[in-house]
Amino acid sequence: MTFHSILFEKNEASPTRETLEAPAFLIDLNLDQIIDAVTARRQEYNLKPFFYSPLHDIDAIKYRQEVAQDLENGTLMQNIKSFSQNMIVMRRYLGMINQLYYKYHQEGWFLEAVIIYCDAVSCLVKDLSLVDLKSRGLLAFREYLTNYAWSPQFTLLLAETKKLKTDLSTAKYCVIIQGDYVKVRKYELETNYSIEVEKTFEKFKLGAVKDYKVKLSMGSGMNQVEAQILDFVAKLYPDIFSSLDQYCAQHSSFLDETISVFDREIQFYVSYLDYVVNIKQAGLKFCFPEIISTRKEVYDYEGFDLALANKRISENSSVVCNDFYLKGKERIIVVSGPNQGGKTTFARTFGQLHYLASLGCPVPGREAQLFLYDKLFTHFEKEEDIKNLRGKLQEDMVRIYAILDQATLNSIIILNEIFTSTTLKDAVFLSKKILEKIIQLDLLCVCVTFIDELASLSEKTISMVSTVVPENPAVRTYKIVRKPADGLAYALSIAEKYRLTYECLKERIKS
Repeated sequence: MTFHSILFEKNEASPTRETLEAPAFLIDLNLDQIIDAVTARRQEYNLKPFFYSPLHDIDAIKYRQEVAQDLENGTLMQNIKSFSQNMIVMRRYLGMINQLYYKYHQEGWFLEAVIIYCDAVSCLVKDLSLVDLKSRGLLAFREYLTNYAWSPQFTLLLAETKKLKTDLSTAKYCVIIQGDYVKVRKYELETNYSIEVEKTFEKFKLGAVKDYKVKLSMGSGMNQVEAQILDFVAKLYPDIFSSLDQYCAQHSSFLDETISVFDREIQFYVSYLDYVVNIKQAGLKFCFPEIISTRKEVYDYEGFDLALANKRISENSSVVCNDFYLKGKERIIVVSGPNQGGKTTFARTFGQLHYLASLGCPVPGREAQLFLYDKLFTHFEKEEDIKNLRGKLQEDMVRIYAILDQATLNSIIILNEIFTSTTLKDAVFLSKKILEKIIQLDLLCVCVTFIDELASLSEKTISMVSTVVPENPAVRTYKIVRKPADGLAYALSIAEKYRLTYECLKERIKS
C-alpha cells in the first residue's frame, strides 16, 4: 500500500489548494457553530479548511469512515493523542529557537526537538503494531511509518541523536567566581559539599518548617554571562561541540513531511470524535451512514440537531430526537405545524446530516442512509438589506431564483418559511411554483411552511407535522411526525392560556 494522506486515499483526490472560505449555508444550518466548537482547542492545526470541503465520491467518504471507526478504539485514540502531544512539544522547541540569541543555546534546543521527534515516531510505530487496524488509511500509514522507522535516514538520525546526547552529558565543568572574575575549567572530581551542608543543618529541622527558598523562574532564555560560560565549555570540549555543529547542519530538515502532514490531518478525526463524546455520554446515538448516489431513498432514525444538542447538554437539558424517511418517488418533506414546535430545527438537522456525512464523519442517529449531493442550498429568512433597494418579497424571489438556477439533479434544497412577507394568496401561488420547479428537477428538499396544502402537491411530497401535547395544545413536544397536515395553528390555545380570547376580553372590559 502507498500512503498519501489520512484524509484522501488517492493523491489526486487531495485539493491543490485548501478552501479558506466557509460555504454560504453553514450559518443557516448552524454548522458554523459545530465547526467552531470542534476546532476551538486545536487552532494551531488550522482544521477549518478540512471541514469546509465536502467530498463527492462515495469511496472517498468510506475511506474516512473507516479511519474514524478505527479511532473509536480508546487505546488507539490515546496513542494518537500522545504522538500529537509530542509533536506539539517538538514544534514549540523549534519555534523557540528563532527567539534565542546564542548559537549553542539554539543548537541545544534543536537537539531536544529531534529527541522528542524520534521518541514520538518510535513510540507510535510500537503502539500501532499492537492495534488491530481495519481502515485502509491507518493500515497504509502504519506500513509507511514502520518502513520510515527502519530506513537508513531515520536510523542514522536516531543513532547520532542518542550518541550526541550521551556525549554532551559527559561534558562536566566547574565555574569559579572571584568577584568580577569567572573561570571555567573541567570538573576534576571535586567533593560536592551541598550534601555535607544539608547533613549539618538537618538536626535543626523540627517538624514542618517554613520554606524560605526563593523560586527562580525557569525561562528558556540565556543571559550574556551564561552564554559566555557555555562558550568556555565548548572550548574545553571542542570535539563534542564540533559534533553538535555538524549534527545541526546535517539534520536541519529532519522532519519527515508525510509524518508532519499526518499529524495535522489526523486532528480532523480526533477533534470531531472528541466533540461528540460528551453527547454520546448523554445517551444520544451516532452512526456511520450508508451513502447512496443512484437513488434518493434517504432516512435517519433518532437524529437530532448537533449544534442544539451540544448546547442543551451543556445546560443539562434534554434533547428530542426525530426520524424521517423518503421512499420510492418521494423527494420533498413539507414540514408544517404550530410555531416554536421544532420545524426549523428539523430542517437544519436534515442539512447537517447530509453535510457531515459528506465529510466522512459519524452523524447523529441510530441508523442512517443519506444521499451524495453535489450542492447544498438553503433559504432562511434574513433581514432586509437597505443597500440593495429591494423589498423583502423581491429579495426572496431573487435568492430562490439564484438557487434554482444553480441546482442540478443531485442537489439538496432546504427552504425555511418562504414568502412570509406577502399575502396568503400570493404565498400559496409562489410556493407552488417553486415546489413545482423542484419536483421537475427531482431534487431532495425540506420545506418548512405555514401553507399546509403544499404537502399534498404531488406524489413526490410528503407531510411531516410538529406535534403538541394533546391535553394541552400550548405545550410543544418538538417531535416531528409523518402524518397529513391538520391545518391547525393552535392560536386559540395560546389565546386561552394568556386570556386573550374574545370571551376573556369581553369579561375584562365589563369588569
